[in-house]
Amino acid sequence: MKDMQLHLEKLRADAAECALIRDLATDLKKRELFTRLADHLATMAAEVEKAIAETAPGRGTPAA
Repeated sequence: MKDMQLHLEKLRADAAECALIRDLATDLKKRELFTRLADHLATMAAEVEKAIAETAPGRGTPAA
């Protein structure tokens, strides 16, 4: 479970970094690319967060 939390934190940090690069980019193609990357990483973080919540003790699902 702790490894999933570490992956979640890494995904969130990477998404934030991509958003920062997007905001600083002056080239339209780079802004579009880093927007897509930030969105994709945020979506993956949400999925990991959901998986963590589903495997949390007390939810009726066994913890891994």
